[in-house]
Amino acid sequence: MHSFLLFSPEVAAARTAGKPVVALESTIISHGMPYPQNVHTAREVEQVIRDAGAVPATIAIIGGKICVGLLDAQLETLGASPDAIKVSRRDLPYVLSQGRLGATTVAATMICAELAGIEVFVTGGIGGVHRGAETSFDISADLQELAHTSVAVVCAGVKSILDIGLTLEYLETHGVPVLSVGQPGFPAFFTRDSGYKADFQLDSAEEQASFIRTKWQLGLQGGVVVSNPVPADEAMAPDEIDSIIAQALQEADQQNVAGKQVTPFLLARIKELTGGRSLATNIALVKHNALVGARLAVALNHKAA
Repeated sequence: MHSFLLFSPEVAAARTAGKPVVALESTIISHGMPYPQNVHTAREVEQVIRDAGAVPATIAIIGGKICVGLLDAQLETLGASPDAIKVSRRDLPYVLSQGRLGATTVAATMICAELAGIEVFVTGGIGGVHRGAETSFDISADLQELAHTSVAVVCAGVKSILDIGLTLEYLETHGVPVLSVGQPGFPAFFTRDSGYKADFQLDSAEEQASFIRTKWQLGLQGGVVVSNPVPADEAMAPDEIDSIIAQALQEADQQNVAGKQVTPFLLARIKELTGGRSLATNIALVKHNALVGARLAVALNHKAA
């Protein structure tokens, strides 16, 4: 399976030198933000990780290979292409075997990170149980991946377009620990507090690394959610964003938007309805997650030494 992996020179050098590496998804580039802001943000996020002492590895499917770390030209191609396929677990064999351009979701990035020996993955928010899932059965593959793929996922909680309570129940059922950073409450992507609590509050990278390392040393396979709230000065007002999300969900239902198109549709509509402020919040929280993730990767690397 490692014949599918293609490491960038920077990531290959980091692996040889034993430096900490942080995985980054690519769906946030291809389906989460408009061009060229997506490419600019991706480069800024990578630099945050470098500045914190780790090496970024943005993951995408290009030319029949899982590219672990992207060159500038590859990042530009991914950000500008309207044809990039949103790749989750089920899609990996198709996109690889057909040589298509693919942007990895949380689930696919976790799979690729574990194949590449990367223990920490930074994203914006994880997928979860969609509102109305009791009739639609729409549950993100991210949650099942977290149940059995041993990668720590640093995020700003669950996207607030989802059913956060049911998402946390699902994670609990599958034994996925949910950590919080700096507060007991579980964040809701655009806002700092969802009204639900995380399982454990661990504020320092050293505490988080000790927890994660202990989990895996016990043979308890599967991921860990490290939920990191958006900075207070960049967060949106809960009442405002809840009203906007309700409107966007209603429009998605009226337009019969379904499957993997739901989240991109909702995020784009929320951006329009907030006059772009939701995108600014999205960018801020990803950068903040990158800092926390890089510090965690450094701490885990020290504990492995």
